[in-house]
Amino acid sequence: MSDTLELSPDDDAIPRALQWLEGIAEREGWPPKTTFGLTLSLDEALANVVSYAFDPLPGGEASPAIALEYRRDGNRVEVELRDNGRAYDPTGNPPAALVTNLDDAEIGGHGVRLMRHYLHDLAYKREAGWNCLTLVMETAP
Repeated sequence: MSDTLELSPDDDAIPRALQWLEGIAEREGWPPKTTFGLTLSLDEALANVVSYAFDPLPGGEASPAIALEYRRDGNRVEVELRDNGRAYDPTGNPPAALVTNLDDAEIGGHGVRLMRHYLHDLAYKREAGWNCLTLVMETAP
């Protein structure tokens, strides 16, 4: 099964995407942990795309665009987030160091760690001018 959503990188992109994903979760009866993990991970990934992928806009290229595709194969559910912004592999950098107290904590850099905690797999590739980030969860049979 597959489902898609196309978005512009604006203030409405994240709420629309989360509503789309929550609708799929409800329709398919995902366990709460799957819904939470994928929703949180998509929120984090999209926040980075909307905030950084298109500022400044890549010169002379197509209009900024984001595309989401949901796929399910048995117990495996995937959400692929594609954007035509600047190339960036969020899986290529080590996560920010953990700190022992809040005074030492820095803002940012913890999203990939959080995503890796909830997801079963997180994969990136650059294909024909598009960033492709795939979020994968396994659901109970």
